[in-house]
Amino acid sequence: MNNSPHIPVLLQEVIQNLSCQNGGVYIDGTFGAGGYSRAILQSNPQNRVIGFDRDPSAMTTGLKMEEDFCGRFSFIHDCFSNMAVHIDEPVDGIVLDLGVSSMQIDQPHRGFSFRFDGPLDMRMDQAGRSAKDFVNSLSEKELADLIFTYGEEKASRRIASAIVRARVEKPILTTGQLADIIHQVMPRPKDGSDSAMRTFQALRIYVNDELGELERALDASVHLLKPGGRLVVVSFHSLEDRLVKNFLIKNAVSHVHQNRYAPVEETKEGLFSIITKKPICAGSLELSQNPRAHSAKLRAARRRI
Repeated sequence: MNNSPHIPVLLQEVIQNLSCQNGGVYIDGTFGAGGYSRAILQSNPQNRVIGFDRDPSAMTTGLKMEEDFCGRFSFIHDCFSNMAVHIDEPVDGIVLDLGVSSMQIDQPHRGFSFRFDGPLDMRMDQAGRSAKDFVNSLSEKELADLIFTYGEEKASRRIASAIVRARVEKPILTTGQLADIIHQVMPRPKDGSDSAMRTFQALRIYVNDELGELERALDASVHLLKPGGRLVVVSFHSLEDRLVKNFLIKNAVSHVHQNRYAPVEETKEGLFSIITKKPICAGSLELSQNPRAHSAKLRAARRRI
């Protein structure tokens, strides 16, 4: 039994759109607490799942699931962008649950949340440069561009200026320090959200190269999915969703041969058939049980050729 406090978002919709009831090989690119992997394995006794996670804290759960589903589940400690490096067989489905998990957010020492005071870290793989390093070293312009680009924060220049002024007096080492700096120069949003939310999102995305990871994973899916295989992606903010949407549209459009002396001739069908014309969002029941699902959007597609 899975006693994890993490609740998989849009679980039923993920399983339905993966169409994994008939048996096959599936990739759970964001293993976390194993909610999707477990549900896929339980959908059919012939299913096999390969779970990826860059976070070392997921390894214990992953190794335990290898024991529970001997021969049917394997855990790989790596980024999902490296799926094709580890897998040399065509798969029937890939699922990606993007962003940061509730487990990571709720652990103050991981430094992801403005709600808890902890080290200003934000590294999913717990390696490399942390948010603290960037906050205290980037120029004011670099910080402003980062916050605007990855946080879609209109007041990015004001926030960057406040950060630079504050760090002259003393280094910014904790999430509480950074949140206080932002709160001092930003009014509370009318929608009740926290004015530090967009800046924290921007730093997390930048520290972990989340959009680059997603782009590389989407490209890998083209090579890994067999004809008829499903790609299911759950995103949590507009940058991710836009990237997934554009990727699917680009690869669903038929290629045509343009000849100035002859009519337009279709030469190749699109690689994907889009299943979800509009993204699937959580219903009222799920939202009442799992507030994290309020911004979730699911998009799915089927590999055609």
